[in-house]
Amino acid sequence: MRFLLSNDDGIDSEYLRLLAAAAQRYGEVFIVAPDGQRSASSHCFTYYSPLRAEEYDYKMKGVRAYSCSGTPADCVRLGIISLMDERPDFVLAGINKGYNIGADIQYSGTVGAVLEASFQGVRGIALSMGSNGDPRLIEAYIDEALTYCMNQEHRKHQIYNVNFPECSPEECKGILTGRTLAIDDFYKDGYTLEVTDDGKHLYHIDMRRNWKGSEGTDLQAVTDNYVSIGTVNNIS
Repeated sequence: MRFLLSNDDGIDSEYLRLLAAAAQRYGEVFIVAPDGQRSASSHCFTYYSPLRAEEYDYKMKGVRAYSCSGTPADCVRLGIISLMDERPDFVLAGINKGYNIGADIQYSGTVGAVLEASFQGVRGIALSMGSNGDPRLIEAYIDEALTYCMNQEHRKHQIYNVNFPECSPEECKGILTGRTLAIDDFYKDGYTLEVTDDGKHLYHIDMRRNWKGSEGTDLQAVTDNYVSIGTVNNIS
């Protein structure tokens, strides 16, 4: 199989490298990822200016990679349409450092990348972890999670969304599939005001979360120390 990988944390992310190593166990890996941090870029893509893409020495045998000036969605579009000699069988995005669950998916560049894949008619899987997640847990469960998602029917304009809980491998209770997106009151964000010496008003986001999800949701799964797998529907 052929895989196109991207992310929103940038091409130097250690968790993109972890994902590439896992994908190589299934087939050929091609990477097009942002040249820097692009978190919360959603499904935004570059329209009024050109993209810059340069081949990148990824230092992983058999992996061809490009660093791109655009968003995660740009990376996937450019990879599928222009950079790859053949279309990929799957687009994998991540592994994002920070959950993409519930309302988060509306902001997520990781999810935006695979939603773009679905627009291009390619099956997509988004993968994320808790901000303080344990890489050992990912290594223990990533093959099972990828195999499950790849073996499922992928409907048109639908992607799979995987989240690894913020616990040790020993504490993880396994994988829960068929998780729905939490529509609970997840965000309790605000802004704090800073007034600079020259009188400018700067507003800093004060991010707060309600870590309690309803039965059957992705939020409940990760807070109960399960790997969460569910689907997300694109505009169709």
